[in-house]
Amino acid sequence: MGDMANSTVDFLPKSPGSEVNHDEDFGCNLEQLRSLMELRGTDALDKLQSGGGVRELCRHLRTSPSEGLSGDVTDLNRRRTIFGQNFIPPKKPKTFLQLVWEALQDVTLIILEVAALISLGLSFYPMPGGTDEVCGAALGSVEEDGEAEAGWIEGAAILLSVACVVVVTAFNDWSKEKQFRGLQNRIEQEQKFSVMRGGQVVQIPVAEMVVGDIAHVKYGDLLPADGVVIHSNDLKVDESSLTGEADHVRKSLDRDPMLLSGTHVMEGSGRMLVAAVGINSQTGIIFALLGAVEEDEEKEKEEKKKDKKAKVPDGTADMEMQPLNTADGDFDDGKDRKRGGTHKKEKSVLQGKLTRLAVQIGKAGLVMSSITVIILILWFVIDTFLVQGLPWLSECSPMYIQFFIKFFIIGVTVLVVAVPEGLPLAVTISLAYSVKKMMKDNNLVRHLDACETMGNATAICSDKTGTLTTNRMTVVQAYIENTHHKSMPRADLISESTLHLLVNGIALNCAYTTNIQPPERDGGLPRQLGNKTECALLGFVLDLHRDYQAVRAACPEEHLYKVYTFNSERKSMTTVVRTSQGFRLYSKGASEILLNKCTRAIGERGEISSFKLRDRDDIVKKVIEPMASDGLRTICLAYRDIASKSEPDWDKESEVVSDLTCLAVVGIEDPVRLEVPDAIRKCQEAGITVRMVTGDNINTARAIATKCGIIHPGDDFLCMEGKEFNKRIRNRQSVIEQERIDKIWPKLRVLARSSPTDKHTLVKGIIDSTVAERRQVVAVTGDGTNDGPALKKADVGFAMGLAGTDVAKEASDIILTDDNFSSIVKAVMWGRNVYDSISKFLQFQLTVNVVAVIVAFTGACITQDSPLKAVQMLWVNLIMDTFASLALATEPPTESLLKRRPYGRDKPLISRTMMKNILGHAIYQLIVIFVLLFLGERMFDFDSGRYAPLHAPPSEHYTFVFNTFVMMQLFNEVNARKIHGERNVFGGIYRNPIFCSIVLGTFVIQIFIVQFGGKPFSCTALNIEQWLWCVFLGIAELLWGQVIATIPTSRLKFLKEAGHGAQNDEILDNDLEEDVEEIDHAERELRRGQILWFRGLHRIQTQMGVVSAFQGGSSLQGSLRRQPSVVSHQHDVTNMSTPTHTAAVGCPAPPSSAAYGHPCSESLP
Repeated sequence: MGDMANSTVDFLPKSPGSEVNHDEDFGCNLEQLRSLMELRGTDALDKLQSGGGVRELCRHLRTSPSEGLSGDVTDLNRRRTIFGQNFIPPKKPKTFLQLVWEALQDVTLIILEVAALISLGLSFYPMPGGTDEVCGAALGSVEEDGEAEAGWIEGAAILLSVACVVVVTAFNDWSKEKQFRGLQNRIEQEQKFSVMRGGQVVQIPVAEMVVGDIAHVKYGDLLPADGVVIHSNDLKVDESSLTGEADHVRKSLDRDPMLLSGTHVMEGSGRMLVAAVGINSQTGIIFALLGAVEEDEEKEKEEKKKDKKAKVPDGTADMEMQPLNTADGDFDDGKDRKRGGTHKKEKSVLQGKLTRLAVQIGKAGLVMSSITVIILILWFVIDTFLVQGLPWLSECSPMYIQFFIKFFIIGVTVLVVAVPEGLPLAVTISLAYSVKKMMKDNNLVRHLDACETMGNATAICSDKTGTLTTNRMTVVQAYIENTHHKSMPRADLISESTLHLLVNGIALNCAYTTNIQPPERDGGLPRQLGNKTECALLGFVLDLHRDYQAVRAACPEEHLYKVYTFNSERKSMTTVVRTSQGFRLYSKGASEILLNKCTRAIGERGEISSFKLRDRDDIVKKVIEPMASDGLRTICLAYRDIASKSEPDWDKESEVVSDLTCLAVVGIEDPVRLEVPDAIRKCQEAGITVRMVTGDNINTARAIATKCGIIHPGDDFLCMEGKEFNKRIRNRQSVIEQERIDKIWPKLRVLARSSPTDKHTLVKGIIDSTVAERRQVVAVTGDGTNDGPALKKADVGFAMGLAGTDVAKEASDIILTDDNFSSIVKAVMWGRNVYDSISKFLQFQLTVNVVAVIVAFTGACITQDSPLKAVQMLWVNLIMDTFASLALATEPPTESLLKRRPYGRDKPLISRTMMKNILGHAIYQLIVIFVLLFLGERMFDFDSGRYAPLHAPPSEHYTFVFNTFVMMQLFNEVNARKIHGERNVFGGIYRNPIFCSIVLGTFVIQIFIVQFGGKPFSCTALNIEQWLWCVFLGIAELLWGQVIATIPTSRLKFLKEAGHGAQNDEILDNDLEEDVEEIDHAERELRRGQILWFRGLHRIQTQMGVVSAFQGGSSLQGSLRRQPSVVSHQHDVTNMSTPTHTAAVGCPAPPSSAAYGHPCSESLP
């Protein structure tokens, strides 16, 4: 591509009349801005400075660097027209016809179609006269009944049934894809960004951002547009998705001012001028290169065709377009595609069990269907050519072939019924239904399989602030001028000099985007916007009857000299301002940490006195510990004056933030949510261990944990700090040992003063542990950027929707839209419900499988025909696969789900109780069907349907058998609602209208099939008495179910479980490669939806590395090997760095939080 610097143009017009177009209102056009944003580092800096700098660019874009845009609708619309919208059109979804074509690719359906077409063709072939004498008695004489002419009906009916199955499958896929796109849109709409409009900081959806907006960027943001830095405070960005380099890039006006969409802010804060949005941003350009934008799709297809014809082996375009061949945007050369499954995240619990079970059932069905066909053919050949001694006559060949086709169709239909095609459908329906309902319970599911994995959770590692507590903080105690105020102090009790320092220190050293606003309604509480800890401090200023906004107006954000933003290493935030004598430094942070840096303190009447070690210990013992024991978070406020003649090296932070003067220590209350203790009790009853992992003081954490019910007085559980935790899990070489973690985690309930690295270490240690009976399934909550590794490592990662950063949300599986722990309990309930729904469906389907296969096989062996015809079995298959999965997979959850222990990874999908139900009902159904088959004509006085010749009319006998079979399945569907041996199978049935509608609808359709189906369905109308007998035999299923429930499962030692989860040591790459096509049927159904989640940002970020490699000449291989975000760095090594080594912070950043960093509400005392 060459040097990008050489291909750019000035972003300012060369002369007043040089640009004669619709951009005339602005001093630069779209192409000039795009060219500017393609530059990096010093090239970008030089180009910007040569054009007059960023403020000159603001002037040309008609925007104010401090006030932003006016917010006028006409102006915003004009900008969208000229510079584009901040929206990248998605790729067109598959049409219904494409989904129909995909459904037609099913191998068993193709075989059935071919067999039906051959049967259809042969039915029109004229048969020779006297076929019964010439071709054999088995063929029968049917011309006299006029039925031979109707022989085409069976073939046509099979094709029609296949068409029905295909349309239903395609419709399910279509509705599923539509639902996934709706969820994706919901996730996109959830992302908002802070911009200046009319001098006010407002939160707007990212799609509404326009060129010229002044955006506030802060730690944890995923940048939604390209821009130029106007002002920055210690701003560092992760550009690994673009450059492949893991190091964070410092952004400032004098270094590298370019901020690019798709990159993550890892530290600091600032403001940027939005210069490119949507398809004109770097993300949009990459999308266009990849052909993901709607308008480029046709060109892409044409180019691919040309490339194939030309057979060009290399070239930039080929390399850029090639990733489109794969679902998730990775490079694919055939071999990699086949091996793709081995690189995926470990299969979910349910997927692993289902795929193994599906393979076993499928193989058994294939064997049974093959044996059925072989026996039918052998029986016919032996009877015709050996017993009757007839020769093979050429005029009889079409008749013989028609028989063989009939046998083949019977065999294929046995396979169709035996193969559990309904499993992936049931999983998809159940998960999609659950996901939709979970959104109402404040769980926004990003990865579908996380829904059922949550049902198996055995441990939850939860944050404290906002999750267990209300996240509405207020200062309730204060230690000022050597006085401990147990309630809010009055302003007249504090000296004027100290009050001045307090108000200035809080106003200037809190994010300017953090504000207290009037209540929305009379009598309501003031609204807290931004970081809640800072809101508490600003509220403290207002309670002292002082105005923090006046202080900020006198010292705008741009006038702040230096800001050390909060991170997990500092556990504090410091702001430096100029004074007439030099500099004043204001600092706030964790009380124990900041007090260690104080050498003086303000005493009575504002007098400054020395602050020694003894004084510090006194404050800790008499102030901080009592506050913490009351569950309060303690924050220390301090300051320092620096003379101008002794200006320090500002890069040496440890020297700058030292020799402080202690102003005050405040105690902030964050009440426990009212519903949390009950939610935690439910978790404990459900066999789930809840652990609190927080950055708070150990005493505060212990007090809150006690209030929540995580620990109880007298319990033998551990509460420890991160420092102690690290000391105990490492050996002398400072290497983490699993054996040491195993001695701690079973009893650990509270981990205080922890860093995000500690959280990751704990989660990994619990997951990798082998000391428990079974492998632990761990859920984790996180909100900060550095929580990403722990969220990724966990089986289910929960990100905070309100306080979480974009990086944390990207790394998560589920977003809690209300940040509430009780929503996690609802996720557990829904997850367990999914698991039970699949088990219910399995119990029902396997009963049908066993009965249908045995009936077809036995009938073929004895009567040379299947009592259940091909079309009838396809109808049964439709009942099983689609209707039953819809009915049983949409059962709503109940509180009883939380009364039992988690299933676990190793527990089989089909329990012994379920196996008892399956075999018990199968025995009843087989007895009924075989009695009707061989004795039915005597019992009910109709002609026998056995040994019927080819093209014989439907018999009452076989219609009665078919109808009874379907009735038994319908009533057994009610039995299948309970899988744990419950007697009341009707419990809660009216809470599921879908189930009732499907059972009733199937019954009505069955009446029409039997009474009016005629030849196509091989049915003849039954009278009312016969119908009553069929219904009675079906209702008897319910009574038989009660008999089965009385048999103790413990007595039936011979019963085996089925559907075990794969053991870790069984999952080998070779096995996965060998069985990938065979066992991933269920998983493919799941991943079809998941692709929609991953293909967007994942593909953009990966491919930005590709394009960048061509632009900048960096290593293509290295760029591809990099993962798309900071959370993907491998943290699964045992030799980890110390917990304070992380460079970014694991703390909540609410959408309207600090513009330049804030004390982390989860990592402060």
